[in-house]
Amino acid sequence: MMLLASHGFMIPCLPRMNSEGMRNRPFYSMRFANVDGVYHVADDSATSHRVQRRRCDCYDHYKQLIPYMEAWCWQKSLVRMRHDLVGRDEDHSDMLIILQHPPVYTLGTGSLEKYLHFNIQDSPYEIYRTERGGEVTYHGPGQLVMYPIVNLRYHKMDLHWYLRSLEEVIIRVLSSTFAIKASRIKGLTGVWVGNKKVAAIGIRVSRWISYHGLAVNVTTDLSPFQRIVPCGLQDREINLLISLFLMIDRNYQRKNLRWGSSSQYVISLLVMQGA
Repeated sequence: MMLLASHGFMIPCLPRMNSEGMRNRPFYSMRFANVDGVYHVADDSATSHRVQRRRCDCYDHYKQLIPYMEAWCWQKSLVRMRHDLVGRDEDHSDMLIILQHPPVYTLGTGSLEKYLHFNIQDSPYEIYRTERGGEVTYHGPGQLVMYPIVNLRYHKMDLHWYLRSLEEVIIRVLSSTFAIKASRIKGLTGVWVGNKKVAAIGIRVSRWISYHGLAVNVTTDLSPFQRIVPCGLQDREINLLISLFLMIDRNYQRKNLRWGSSSQYVISLLVMQGA
């Protein structure tokens, strides 16, 4: 998501939140600087005089499974905080939350229950109807979830542009990091390799502050997708980034890493390369 940031990532202290558990979670900090259009790991003393006024604060929990409700409430609290800052003309920083979720189904505002292959009263996992756009999807371990909280007034007040920008970030990361050629499909939202989807996107914008975001299937268990029609698309399949990566990098296969280690290895690469 560095492509969305004006100068890069900086992790501040965690904001006040309703959940005691969330406040006390450990997190990892990274900082990147944009110097002459090139992103790199920043050294404060070397780059502070060249940093632009606007920045992006990254809450990096990508190694943790954070319950969906906690993350949802967290996003909404940050959006409320951003609205207050906008009112005082003090909204100087966009935000990015990176994490994984325990197994959960989420529905968009207008999602149809006909895309569920089970009784909604007897769901195999927790299920939430949210205010984001899009149809039903699944989140679970091994899926890299990113929630950009961006003030589009400072970028472009155009939701179609924003969706295409999120897609472009994933497409570029997959190309530069894994030499995987991903693309868009006209009329659909998300990122695809061939006819299979590797990243889903669903957003909400409140007074031009965006939240919710995107999910990249890295080593996710795909079986829960079989119990829904993902994103309401009957004739499209879901694919894993790890499967595509292993087809390309034979040296990686020879490392004989365990599946769990593989997940962290690929997710680490995604985060460090700009996801």
